[in-house]
Amino acid sequence: MQEEFYTLADFIDVDHEDLFEKTRLFNGFMDQLRKEEYHHWRRTLCSPSEGRVEMLDPFTGQRRNMIMMASNNYLGLTTHPKVVQAGLDAVKEYGAGAGSVPLFGGTLEIHRQLEQRLAKFKSCEDAVIFTSGYGSNVGCISALLRPKDVAINDRLNHASLFDGCRLSGSKLMAFKHNDMASLEHVLERSSRYYRGKLVIVDGVFSMDGDIAPLPEIIKLAKQYGARVMIDEAHASGVIGANGRGTPEHYGIEGQVDLVAGTLSKGLGGVGGFVATSAEVAEYIRFYGRSYMFSTAMAPQMCGSLIAAIDVIENEPGLREKLWRNIRYMHEQMKKLGFDLGNAQTAIVPIIIGDNEKIFNMARDIHRAGIFLNSVFYPAVPKRLSRLRISLMATHTQADLDETLNVLADVGKKYGII
Repeated sequence: MQEEFYTLADFIDVDHEDLFEKTRLFNGFMDQLRKEEYHHWRRTLCSPSEGRVEMLDPFTGQRRNMIMMASNNYLGLTTHPKVVQAGLDAVKEYGAGAGSVPLFGGTLEIHRQLEQRLAKFKSCEDAVIFTSGYGSNVGCISALLRPKDVAINDRLNHASLFDGCRLSGSKLMAFKHNDMASLEHVLERSSRYYRGKLVIVDGVFSMDGDIAPLPEIIKLAKQYGARVMIDEAHASGVIGANGRGTPEHYGIEGQVDLVAGTLSKGLGGVGGFVATSAEVAEYIRFYGRSYMFSTAMAPQMCGSLIAAIDVIENEPGLREKLWRNIRYMHEQMKKLGFDLGNAQTAIVPIIIGDNEKIFNMARDIHRAGIFLNSVFYPAVPKRLSRLRISLMATHTQADLDETLNVLADVGKKYGII
């Protein structure tokens, strides 16, 4: 296929005087992918995001049932009866929206209740809530860092963390993934030239499913006078004895300066947060632009998220089921011979490193009734292009075994295993 020579990166900057020329070329590329059944983005669900879903097949135009292996609804809380009912109750009490930005009339009592619950859940003094996880990362970082400061990122951090650093105008530096010698080298270099220093890492990395070595990071940061920020997007509700995330996983709760994350994955809703000290939280409310200039979170979502925290704290069976699924799939996929990288959690990459094989494998897997994602450059390096699975507590044993059978057939067909 001619399109194998192109990636999404090829349409970012097209040398043409018409600003929209890149969109024409891009859509031509997308149309060709659709013709060959390689276009798997924005597939439309007709049911809640659970272990099995009904979706509108973009290639046949028909509704069909599929096993969902692409959702971050790790604990199945989007449809938990208590979570749904709490949202309905909040709508009845507060209405459909907050009506204003938080600083100028949009803060409702239920917003403060959610902030307090999140702060306690994350072992911090206070928390600031945002309307998205992207907004929480961008707002927090751009509020605290200035051009004389330096942001030190793990190279595999989420894009929102890098965007926040760029918006702040601070110096952006990066260290090799989970490599403490590389981090110390960057800290030592940055200490010579920059004022404030912020080390930023994902708790669980979104493309690789591995966990940051947080105790070592905190130790090095303190040694060089740096603060630490962790993005708990894929850790909240999933890791730690009680689902409180990476600090709990390592037994160091309360020792991280900034604990941020989305509310759309393990908690089953939408929004973002930053948990920190009371002083820092109040500063972010006045200097975090994505907080200041966005209407406050919808009351329904606040109610649902408070209930989601209740469920995480009081129904450990959901997390236990998730981890049974994680252990089973890791073990069986490794037995089959798939390369899972350093995956440790519910995110399971299948490293392929060949775009054409991934296109063909993803097409065949879709036809077989498994809904998963393929990830290419520039989201990951070309040599690490992959298929990506997300596991949930709502997956049954039959769901897992059927997925394994399909993966085994497709993996053998294309010489991956």
